Amino acid sequence: MPVSSMPAGEVAKEQVRNAERAFAKTMADRDLTAFAGFLADDAVFFAGIEALRGKQAVVAGWKRFFTGPSAPFSWAPEQVEVLASGTLALSSGPVLDAQGKRVAVFNSIWRLEAPGIWRVVFDKGGEVCDCGKP
Repeated sequence: MPVSSMPAGEVAKEQVRNAERAFAKTMADRDLTAFAGFLADDAVFFAGIEALRGKQAVVAGWKRFFTGPSAPFSWAPEQVEVLASGTLALSSGPVLDAQGKRVAVFNSIWRLEAPGIWRVVFDKGGEVCDCGKP
């Protein structure tokens, strides 16, 4: 279905899904400047229990992931949900190591900052857990 014929909520979901994919591509492309372009100025990223507050702090904290010739990990959205207001969204999915093994789960909150422009305001990863399995 073309985006133009989708209901507004579905259009927003697709915009966020595409933004998340493009955000992840910055890691694969080793492009820290492009990565920064997806961050809201007031973004908060969690590094363990520590919070990196503000775009500059997030970029400084993530710079080490962009220094090598290949990406140390990758991610992709599995689930995207958008508030009825169309201004905030959640994207979540697997984080894979360089060999493709699932090592974590990410959760990102996106904010609509201008028509069609979504930026990450919160990001927090979690460990992979087989908690529900016997």
